[in-house]
Amino acid sequence: MTIAPVCPSPIMQHETVQMAHGAGGRLSQTLMQQVFMPHLNNAFLDLLDDQAKLDLPAGRTAFTTDTYVVSPVFFPGGNIGELAVNGTVNDLSVGGAKPMYLSAGFVLEEGFSLSELETIVKSMAEAARKAGVMIVTGDTKVVGKGQCDKIFINTSGVGIIREGVDLSCRNLRPGDSIILSGTAGDHGMAIMTSREGLSFQSQITSDCAALNSMIAAVLDAVPAIHAMRDPTRGGVAATLNELAVSSRVGIEINEASIPVKPDVRGACELLGIDPLHVANEGKLVLAVAEEDAERVLEVMRSFDHSRDAVIIGSVVNDHPGMVVMRTVFGSRRIIDLPLGEQLPRIC
Repeated sequence: MTIAPVCPSPIMQHETVQMAHGAGGRLSQTLMQQVFMPHLNNAFLDLLDDQAKLDLPAGRTAFTTDTYVVSPVFFPGGNIGELAVNGTVNDLSVGGAKPMYLSAGFVLEEGFSLSELETIVKSMAEAARKAGVMIVTGDTKVVGKGQCDKIFINTSGVGIIREGVDLSCRNLRPGDSIILSGTAGDHGMAIMTSREGLSFQSQITSDCAALNSMIAAVLDAVPAIHAMRDPTRGGVAATLNELAVSSRVGIEINEASIPVKPDVRGACELLGIDPLHVANEGKLVLAVAEEDAERVLEVMRSFDHSRDAVIIGSVVNDHPGMVVMRTVFGSRRIIDLPLGEQLPRIC
């Protein structure tokens, strides 16, 4: 079913979101017609049913969901819309799935700019196109001014897990190499420096990106990867601790091997934050048998978003459930989880 255009266009009478845009009436229809459908349209969404009826290939299905409340909603290197798409694509991909379909739910604050909303929707459409996925269903709600901060987005995703792949945080084995696909802390510091108005010699830019093409190429080359995780909230430190605890192994990393951009390192030092605890939105941590590590690096480095991929450590029998780092001074220290959220609303 398609909805005939409404003339004259009621939405053109407003520059910001009104409560009536979420009421299900004429303004709601026009918001859908003029802001969402021109950019997100596809054979599933165009039906405007209450659900998307999907044809899924045979195989195990991966399903994930996440909610994005990042502040500010526009940041160097991206915005909340493409972050929502890329984050959900990556959550499916690190489980060995081919991402296929996404949903998108929007909570809009009364008074939010309609032009900014359209920019966010357009960026979501472009991110979905680049990742090869479709946004097939969604929902929009409007709340009163002050009841949310501009815009919150929930995205859920469905993908098909490739046959013969078994990726799990419980699969690490002593002797595995630990690979980080690029520089740590870019996204979190892009958000913080933008939020706090800090300036450096060059602008710190988020690493927000979909990694499904790179991950697919890695799995084509080395299907026997043991585990992949994207180190978002809590950063690389949180991801490594989750892997160590789940697999009941120890992990040792080398501080000198961890790539951090100079401006990111400077911002972390200024704010008193360890780069390993800072969120990333376009990186992954991977565990693979030592003999396969160089092949994985070769494939990763052929992609722009992972050209700085490097082995940062290994899995050991000692200190199960703990992550230990050898510092640049030759000492050793435990890399633990932070007690609380150092960087709120980072994604």
